[in-house]
Amino acid sequence: MARPARGADNLEWAREVLARALTVEQLRQAQAVVLPLDYGLSLEQTARAIGRSAAWTCRLRNRFLAGEIVGDGQRESRGGRRHQNMTAEQERELLAPFLDRARTGGILVVGQVKTELEAAMGRPMALSSVYNLLHRHGWRKLAPDKRHPQSDPLAQQEWKKNLPSDSPKSARSGPAKARSS
Repeated sequence: MARPARGADNLEWAREVLARALTVEQLRQAQAVVLPLDYGLSLEQTARAIGRSAAWTCRLRNRFLAGEIVGDGQRESRGGRRHQNMTAEQERELLAPFLDRARTGGILVVGQVKTELEAAMGRPMALSSVYNLLHRHGWRKLAPDKRHPQSDPLAQQEWKKNLPSDSPKSARSGPAKARSS
């Protein structure tokens, strides 16, 4: 037999929260306290009633009994940079010379960034971590254009039309044209 639900001293407060809940999660949290105490439901039955797992229902109950209401801003939401190697500011300082050079037409060599990063960290880093760092700071890998920026397409077309007859290309194209006619 399951032990009786605890929190009877918080039952009135749970009923108040149940009546003035602003979000679904607050409603579920209050129900996780009220349902076992008022109706004698087990933890599993309560979980089924509120649409959560038994573990999550237990967590909601325990947080409520500890004085925390879900979604009221008391607890920071999960997320952020828990496993960061450097702060965002330190990363910006480390990358600044490389990104400045890249902005002015230079090439950003990831191997050089990796070496600098490893020196700052004092340990080896995976190349994927360096690419993730660059991505976080807005860098993206650019491939060179397929044509030269100073090329003149009209001059190239004109040259193709007036190809000298003694060039190797014109010699190859001559017999092929003769066979197809």
